[in-house]
Amino acid sequence: MEPLAQAARPSRSEARNAAARAKLDPLAGGERPRAVTVGAIVAALSGVANLGLWLSGVEVGGEQPSVFAMGFSALLLVAAGGMWRARYWAVLAFEALLGITLVTVAVPVAIGASVVQALIFFGVVLIPGGLLFWFLVRAMARIQIPRGG
Repeated sequence: MEPLAQAARPSRSEARNAAARAKLDPLAGGERPRAVTVGAIVAALSGVANLGLWLSGVEVGGEQPSVFAMGFSALLLVAAGGMWRARYWAVLAFEALLGITLVTVAVPVAIGASVVQALIFFGVVLIPGGLLFWFLVRAMARIQIPRGG
C-alpha cells in the first residue's frame, strides 16, 4: 500500500506551486493586471504601426515586407483585444510573439551593430520588452485563478 500512498501525496515541486498559487489574489470582476494593460497597449500600437507601414509601402532593407507582416500585425491586434479583456490565451499568444520578436531582433543587432547601437537597442527595446515579458508571467498566473464571486 505504500506506493499508493506516495501517489496520493503531491511532489515537492507541486507543493511549492500550490503555495505560490495560494499567495496570489484572484482578479476582481473587470480587473486587468497593469502588465496586461501595458501589453495590450503595446500590442495594439505595434499592430497598427506595422499594418500602417505595410499598407503605405515602406521598404525594409530595400524590399517591401511580405504578407507575413500583415498576418503578424493581425495577430498583435487580436492579442491586444484579448488582453484588454484579460484573457489567458491572449496573454500567452502575446508573450510568444514578444519573445520571438525580441530574440529575432536582438541576435542580428548583437552581432552586427556597433557597441553604442547595441547599448541603445538593449536599453530601449530589449530590457523593457524583457521586463514586460517577466511581469506578464505573474499576471497570467492571476488570470488562471478562478474568480471569487
